[in-house]
Parts: sequence; C-alpha cells; structure tokens
Amino acid sequence: MKTAIIGGGAAGFFLAVNLKEMNPEMEVTIFERSKRVLAKVEVSGGERCNCTNSFAQVSDLSQVYPRGHRLMKRLFNVFDYEDAYRWFEGHGVPLVTQDDECVFPQAQDSHAIINCFLSLARRYHINICTGRKIQSLNELSDYDYIAVTTGGSPKGEGLRWLTDLGHEIETPVPSLFTFSITDAKLHALQGLVVDDAVAYIPSTKFRAEGPLLITHWGMSGPAILKLSSYAARYLAERQYQAPLGVSWLQRPEADIQTALHEMSVRQPQKQLTTYNPFGLQQRLWGYLLEKALGHRAMLRWSELNKKDVNRLVNTLINDNYHIAGRAAFKDEFVTCGGVSLKAVNPSTLESRYVPRLYFAGEVLDIDGITGGFNFQAAWTTAYTIAEAIAKNQ
Repeated sequence: MKTAIIGGGAAGFFLAVNLKEMNPEMEVTIFERSKRVLAKVEVSGGERCNCTNSFAQVSDLSQVYPRGHRLMKRLFNVFDYEDAYRWFEGHGVPLVTQDDECVFPQAQDSHAIINCFLSLARRYHINICTGRKIQSLNELSDYDYIAVTTGGSPKGEGLRWLTDLGHEIETPVPSLFTFSITDAKLHALQGLVVDDAVAYIPSTKFRAEGPLLITHWGMSGPAILKLSSYAARYLAERQYQAPLGVSWLQRPEADIQTALHEMSVRQPQKQLTTYNPFGLQQRLWGYLLEKALGHRAMLRWSELNKKDVNRLVNTLINDNYHIAGRAAFKDEFVTCGGVSLKAVNPSTLESRYVPRLYFAGEVLDIDGITGGFNFQAAWTTAYTIAEAIAKNQ
C-alpha cells in the first residue's frame, strides 16, 4: 500500500512518521513544492519552535481556536497536547514549559524538532521529493491514499484544484499580524512592553489580553496578535482600517480615581510627570499624560481638577487609536480559512467527495492564536489521519 503526502511541513512529516510507526509496510512519500522541507518550523517561535502549549490557562478551546474549536475538541479525544508532549519526549526531544504555558524544545532550537523528523524519515525510509508541485490527483493515481498538508494559502490560488473536486473553501485571509498605527509620538516608545494590557475593537466582541509591545510601526505582542486572530475576517472585510481600543490598566475605574486622588494628597507639589501610582513605565506615563491633558500634563498633582482626572482615567482604560493597516508577524505565517470542515468526515478528516483523500493542518479551516496552538492543530489532525489510514488496512 502507498500513501502520498502533499506538503513537506510539520503536519506532513508528523503524519508520515506516525503512519510508518502504525503500519511499517506502508510506503510513504512526501511531495514538497519548494526545495526545502520544514522551513516554517525552522523560523517559528523565534527559531525556537513553540511546538505546543500546556493548555493550563485554557477553559474553552474557542479561546485559542477562533476557527475549528469544535472539531479540535472532538479530535483531542484521539490525540491532544499531553499526547504531543509525550510523543516528542518519547522520540528524543526533551521539552520545557515556560511560565506563559508555551512549550519549547529544551534545546531552545527549532532544529531539535526538524532533526527529529528527518532522522525518523531516514529510519523509516520515507521518500522525500522536493521541488515537486502536485497540481492534480491524476499525478498520484498509483497511490492508495493521499493526504494534503500544504498549509495555508493566503491568496487561495493553491486551493482551486480542491474546489474543482467539489470541496467548499472558506475564503483564506491572513491571521496573526501586527497593527500599523500612524502616530509618531507612539512610535517613539518603540520597544516598550506593557505586561498586562487589553486590546479590543470598539463596538464588537473582539478583545484580547496579554503583553502589548509598542513598535516603530504601531503595536505588536501577544495581545495584538491574539486580537488579529479573533478579528481576522472582520479586519479583512474592512481592508485593515478600524478603530482600536487599549486598556493600559486592568483595574476598575473607581480604583484608578482613588489612586489619583491619594497621589494628589501625598505628593501635592510634585509634577504629574514625575510620579505615577500605577507602575507604568515613565515614558509611557508621560505619553499618556500628554495625550489626555495636552499642555496641562506639566501640572502639579494638587492642580489636577475633576475634568483632568476624568480625561486621564479614560485614557488609561479606554485609549483610542486607528488601525491603518497590517504588518506581518515574522515568526508566524498563519491563514484563516481553507478547506471547509463541512467537506471532511470529522472523525477521520477524509474528504466527503473523494474517497481516501485526507486533509491535515492549516489547509483546513482551523487556526489558532499565537502560543503553540497552530502546531498542536497540525499534530492532532495529522495523527488522526495516520490512525484512520492504519485502521483502514
């Protein structure tokens, strides 16, 4: 029996290795259109490969999979994040879990994952054909099973042949990107990180928490990347032009007003710019003061009036910006959309239209936020297919 895997990325190699371990007699060939395999794995996670997550902070999969969470919940009964952790450690890749629950190779090097896959491919005599673009199933007519693991297709062109076979395609759009914001004074704060911010799109339910990074083009960091994932389609429909709200403090408004009043009592003769009661970086505090109060930012604490307090509180918890475009997040290349989940059997990921044709990874309409969740989707869907094919023998 022979299986062809179209796509030499994370899902493709994970599928190939597991299929050979489940059925050693199976002949497996990976077809990769580029000259290199596993290129995305190499650069992911700052070249450290955030290969999964502990899921310790996840109470509902919809928090981390804006698209496909119901299917992922089902497939986790087959292979979940704990299985993935054990799999890599059992195959010679020790892992470590960071304080933010992201899981990396202990070596802090993506090549630990890559070398594992390539070593196993050699051991199991998996055929790897690079520079080979498959454009039709007719090219693979002598294979018994075919799995498509080509990853995302931002422009949708790589999915047309699947449309021709009857598969519904959810329009692909970018996910996981940073926001371009036209504000020279904000740009001057580049490199500054607020550890516990909230980013949201006003008048919508799109909201994300976490560290926020100010860059020379706008905003990045986990809070922004998560928000871009949640609102991927919403922002695409608006050509990446939308309002953005930021809460720099996650504290009740009444608590903030009390802290400002106490400051005016304790330090009445000090300038506002000199002291702040919230632990914000001094550069950010000065920027927010000027944004809220203009020339009155140079006042002393005793000179702060009620209107000043209201403006300052509003800026601290309801700051307003305008998203003027998107910028790529260099460590991730994730696409929202792909083969509709209606087009596959939810238990095996086999096509409903073409027997013995399967889909795994980002080519499906499954995508996660940053933090190792997209790789976990690759491992889970690939393992599901390997098991389905092996059981079909």
